Amino acid sequence: MALLRKINRILLGLLVLMVCLLLHSTLLRASTRPKLSDHWKSLGGAAQVPAVKGSKANNVIPIIICASEERIGATMATINSVYSNTDASVFFYIVTLRDAVRLTRQYIGRTKLKGIKYKILEFNPMVLKGKVKPDSSRPDLLHPLNFVRFYLPLLDINHKRVIYLDDDVIVQGDIKDLFNIKLKPGHAAAFSTDCDLPSTHEMVRSIGMQTTYMGFLDYRKKEVKDLGINPRECSFNPGVFVADISEWKKQKITKQLEKWMEENFRHNIYSSAMAGGVATPPMLIVFHDKYTTMDPLWHVRHLGWSPDARYSESFLEEARLLHWNGPFKPWNYPAVHLDLWERWFIPDPSKRFSLVRPESND
Repeated sequence: MALLRKINRILLGLLVLMVCLLLHSTLLRASTRPKLSDHWKSLGGAAQVPAVKGSKANNVIPIIICASEERIGATMATINSVYSNTDASVFFYIVTLRDAVRLTRQYIGRTKLKGIKYKILEFNPMVLKGKVKPDSSRPDLLHPLNFVRFYLPLLDINHKRVIYLDDDVIVQGDIKDLFNIKLKPGHAAAFSTDCDLPSTHEMVRSIGMQTTYMGFLDYRKKEVKDLGINPRECSFNPGVFVADISEWKKQKITKQLEKWMEENFRHNIYSSAMAGGVATPPMLIVFHDKYTTMDPLWHVRHLGWSPDARYSESFLEEARLLHWNGPFKPWNYPAVHLDLWERWFIPDPSKRFSLVRPESND
């Protein structure tokens, strides 16, 4: 009997030890698993102000824009155009990678932009692992910051509504007019469709731009056919939009976007003749028939699709926002309507970013 009790005590001790080891292992995995918040790092600094909190957030227009090291001057031109054309209280959330944090802060602090209210957020590109294929004909479209727009609710912000802007836009109107757009019930965002402005149709035809879902999705694939989306339906450009963060969270938009990124990673469902960036197709799928259309003058685009095709000057004067989407950017050469972009450009005090222009014959 004594031997049996001794064996039972040993077995009980082993059982307790196994339970302890199991609990320790579970806790260790939980503590080391990446959190959603780990994809963002909020960076403080003397030149910045704290993110807007509480009731004050309702009186501020939050702008989300990305700043890559190689295109930092473009971001600053966009910010300058927004800031200079409104008397509203604007707060800029500038999302960047680690290598551009210091440059971004210096660019702002040593130029006329030192008076803006802003916060720098660092994006962790590991969030994109297993979701993006390195096979685009334009590698710049695969830059991690191109996908920041998918993760808006994970930003260190406290706003019900935000505006997202690409770095190749110039704002000519008062940004508060765009911010105050009325979103339809159940809609998480407002975009401008690719068929909404007759004045742009001739330009689109002349450069062979795709303006339908067929230009972005491969309709030979079952996954695309099963969506039931007419390939001739008008697409939209996600380079400028207004987002309702609460509705975005409610509909789990980020999860839906990630699902389609992963679907493309496995089955290559994007069109090989893709009319835009790899960030566009998931947005087209997730927001199909579920977005508010905004005034098309708040997103006059295709300025970067040809070095020759131009809009009329009178039409561009009416535009509230200009977008040089496409390969011919206004800080490079050749490109069109350079004067409309250069008036907002602020030279880089570090001289790392410079304009590409033809040499003078003088």
